Amino acid sequence: MTADVALDETTPPVTASNSSEDIAARAENAVKIFGSGETEVRALDGINVAFENGSFTAVMGPSGSGKSTLMYCLAGLESLTSGNTYIGDINLQRLSEKQLTLIRRDKIGYIFQAFNLVPTLNAKENMTLPMNLAGNSPDPAWFDEVVAAVGLADRLRHRPTELSGGQQQRVAVARALSSRPEIIFADEPTGNLDSHSSGEILEFLRRAVDTFGQTIVMVTHDAHAASFSDRVVFLSDGRIVHENLNPTYDSIIDNIRSLGE
Repeated sequence: MTADVALDETTPPVTASNSSEDIAARAENAVKIFGSGETEVRALDGINVAFENGSFTAVMGPSGSGKSTLMYCLAGLESLTSGNTYIGDINLQRLSEKQLTLIRRDKIGYIFQAFNLVPTLNAKENMTLPMNLAGNSPDPAWFDEVVAAVGLADRLRHRPTELSGGQQQRVAVARALSSRPEIIFADEPTGNLDSHSSGEILEFLRRAVDTFGQTIVMVTHDAHAASFSDRVVFLSDGRIVHENLNPTYDSIIDNIRSLGE
């Protein structure tokens, strides 16, 4: 069963609870402007949205809708022009650059379309690199569980060039999970993969939410990828224009058609 929610400027973000303890990340009146004068682009136009702990949300919209900008601002990779973004109850706008770096390192995981693996390191070294740079060691039991879940136990000593595209992305997913972050942001994580490898990654992300209680926010153009989520948020011209709860592939396609994407 799906539930579609049409939004206007006065509609609050859809969440199952108003308690901030249940929210992994949120944006309040988020505005992001690039350029000025005639070249000004309002990438985010007063967005209010929240992402619950233990949920999988897909963010969709046409090119230029602001979906990647929203993710980068929520993840602390871009600063807002005005408004606020939070990881848990931490207001990212109030942090120094050093504090922000620590939040990104300790509380956030990232998965990108480009695998961003270090070619001279093997799979295990790539998975643990962020923790090693921070002077931390992975929890052995948790690391073994993540490696088993992504199916790479027999590939840990292989370098990226010795792995398929799907295996490289699984290394990237394991890297994002290995430090047990509070939230993972994924930007088109299956964009460079064939349909089989894409399906494997999406099934694992779904399991990471259902089994590990992970929170995932994924930007995607792909209705099939979005159908693995609990909720789809649609953006257009820097605003949230629609939400689809418990989405199916068919309902997402219908949403896309009705919104004229």
